[in-house]
Amino acid sequence: MSAPPVALPPFHPDVFQRLLQLSSQAHARTPERQWQYLEAAHVYGQSRYVPHLKTHARMLSLAWQTRDWPELAGQLLRLALVTPGHVLKRLPRGNPGRANVSAFRALPVRQDLHDTIVAVARQLGHRTQPSRPR
Repeated sequence: MSAPPVALPPFHPDVFQRLLQLSSQAHARTPERQWQYLEAAHVYGQSRYVPHLKTHARMLSLAWQTRDWPELAGQLLRLALVTPGHVLKRLPRGNPGRANVSAFRALPVRQDLHDTIVAVARQLGHRTQPSRPR
């Protein structure tokens, strides 16, 4: 039996921006840590066009820096799919945005990505519980 889906905190541009900043700061210099912040930024900002595009551009840059050619090819494809995905409202929620996962596959949000997003939101003083419908 799979775990229940993990809800994300409400979107705040400064939380998204901080995730991108953390992906390039000194303590995130290992590629694995950089990817974790970028995957968290992707999951968090995917529903908004510009953040989604920015995340894939950063992922493309990291793939180039690390000479990860399959990832680079995957990011080129994903950059090409961002606009049609938003226009057609076909975005695979929870997908971390990496080339090792289908660009069309929705997934539950990974716990480590959720925890990263919540930690950044808390550091910036934002509410971390999803909004309840009224």
